[in-house]
Amino acid sequence: MVPWSFLYEDPLTQNIISWFLFFYGVALPIVIIIGVIGLKGFIEITRFEKGDTFLYKLNPVTKLVFGVIVMVVASTTIWWIGAILTLAILPLYLTLNNGVKKFLYVVLLVFSTIVGTAWAAAPYTPPSVLQLVFPDTSAYQTVWVWPSYFSFMGYEPTLTLQALIYGLQISFRVTATLVSALLLILTTTTSDIFRMFTKMKIPLPLTFSIMVGVRTVPKIFEILDTSVKMQLLRGLSYNKPRVFRVGYYFYAGLMAIVPAIVYLFRGAKTLAISADTRGFRAYPSRTSLVNLGFSRLDYIMFGIVLALIILDVLANMYGFGRTIPYEGL
Repeated sequence: MVPWSFLYEDPLTQNIISWFLFFYGVALPIVIIIGVIGLKGFIEITRFEKGDTFLYKLNPVTKLVFGVIVMVVASTTIWWIGAILTLAILPLYLTLNNGVKKFLYVVLLVFSTIVGTAWAAAPYTPPSVLQLVFPDTSAYQTVWVWPSYFSFMGYEPTLTLQALIYGLQISFRVTATLVSALLLILTTTTSDIFRMFTKMKIPLPLTFSIMVGVRTVPKIFEILDTSVKMQLLRGLSYNKPRVFRVGYYFYAGLMAIVPAIVYLFRGAKTLAISADTRGFRAYPSRTSLVNLGFSRLDYIMFGIVLALIILDVLANMYGFGRTIPYEGL
């Protein structure tokens, strides 16, 4: 029995706090993303900027293999290996161009991902899944009891400490993959990614689609940022209390979606004309003046990748392998 059990035993306080907790789980990641990171922050961590540190010198294939192996290790081993990988990769952002700024933005993104993922999983995890992780049901500690009508939203009747821990375990699988994938985007030009996929014999239509996606993501944030600023310049939130500023940013972001989509559709037409005039797909393969090679740094990174594979195998051999749902801590 937790000390605050009297709060969920009283219907009035139970309803007020339950709705507060519901909106807390939804709103906190949004507040961090919109109010702290902002659209400029997303542009900063999704757009390539030229640099001269070792991550920029690696072959794109090396960075892609590293990201895939990190994802595999994080998704097939125990949660704390994913947490260690996240903490180990984060300092690499300090080596990038404007590294401190990127590092802070990515740390905030990781924190909001942990909160969002954990809160998205914990209230919905049924006891049958929790028993795979925590077999001793008598040790379950109730943290909160939801009103009965919350079951219509898929909530379990009670929120336990074990469900919160389970949500945190899942979140570290996401964060390890996220921080490794962003490194590839931040340190590789779309031209190099194109050459990499061409070398790997990836079909041209698929390569073209990925290129468009990589170029479009930062563009979306730029368009949204411009549209939001224009609405603020036109007087949105003028003379309104500062405490509501995040809400107005969120509203301006929603209002900017339609103009952004229209702008992107127009850009897609221009891109299609450009691809046609350059004879894209006129021949089965394309030529390139740049030949991407492997340097000593790539072989060092391949050594790290090999070490991660060995770690994954050993973790599974000695009982630290996990899939979803988890079985055991």
